[in-house]
Amino acid sequence: MEVRKVIHIDMDAFFASIEQRDFPEYRGKPLAVGYSGARGVVSAASYEARRYGVHSAMASSTALRKCPHLIFVPARFQVYKEVSLQIRNIFLEYTDLVEPLSLDEAFLDVTDNYKHMRSATLIAREIKARILEETGLTASAGVSFNKFLAKIASDQNKPNGIFVIEPKHAEHFLEQLPVERFFGVGKVTAERMHSMGIRTGYDLKQRSEADLVRAFGKAGHLYYQHVRAIDNRPVEPNRIRKSLGAENTFLTDIDSREELETLLKGICEEVVGRIGKNSFAGARTVTLKLKYADFRIISRSKTLPLPVSDLETLYQTGIELLRPIDLSPKVRLLGISVKKPEVMEWKGGGVQLEIDFGERTG
Repeated sequence: MEVRKVIHIDMDAFFASIEQRDFPEYRGKPLAVGYSGARGVVSAASYEARRYGVHSAMASSTALRKCPHLIFVPARFQVYKEVSLQIRNIFLEYTDLVEPLSLDEAFLDVTDNYKHMRSATLIAREIKARILEETGLTASAGVSFNKFLAKIASDQNKPNGIFVIEPKHAEHFLEQLPVERFFGVGKVTAERMHSMGIRTGYDLKQRSEADLVRAFGKAGHLYYQHVRAIDNRPVEPNRIRKSLGAENTFLTDIDSREELETLLKGICEEVVGRIGKNSFAGARTVTLKLKYADFRIISRSKTLPLPVSDLETLYQTGIELLRPIDLSPKVRLLGISVKKPEVMEWKGGGVQLEIDFGERTG
């Protein structure tokens, strides 16, 4: 069997780096992309900010406590998308097997490539150099024989690094790796593993597949395979978008049902606009998401007989889902999304599927 050659490219602090590239006064300074107000959230942080413990998804108030001189700048998503497309066009000069994961990262299968280069490592180095030359930005690259290992490798030497995991070294490398670094192992799952005496890949490898499935549901199958360097997923250049949505974080907590219903309409309008812009047809499951003042999150879903495409259907379904919900703890965030019916909910433990919400604060 031919060994695949997979590269994972991950842009370094992408949004923040673009801001520092375009505005020299921000260079070398701790910078966050986002809103600095009471309900703001950090979308991206420069490496200078990360030294203070600031990271994406952190509340802006927390970020400012960690770094009082942190500079906040508003996001310019259209610029980020344009740069992302520029980078993607570089990828496509090497292979058409490009699987974007987000604006700032992608997998490339270069087993057969347009340059007829035999070394995936040399391709990764060349791509990194091209990105720097054409955009002024740095990227980190991971090179290996499957997606799981390439993704892990790209995190090894950030920023502006490259790391290669060869087949003969893969299992030994994984045995030394903390379980937190494995795909699908978040904070809660890692704590559970620690309580079971599983702290490294070596510890994980001592458990049978049946034991891992009993403890972590379907995710246990993945953990069993990944620690053995097994990942048979192909690089998929035409990934189908599974869901689409929008959400709004409020400046003050809300417990008025009438006010939430009014705000919900605006969010639904945004989602319908995105459905049209992205030609996202065929979604029939509507999911309403609420985050309370105490940060608890709940969601309610309904699958309709026909696809959702118009504002009235989406809004009325959202109202129907919202009305039975208790609002006494007050609500700090409201969101709604649509999903295609063939996408199944994850029922196993340890991994939570994320809906592709586009968050805005206001």
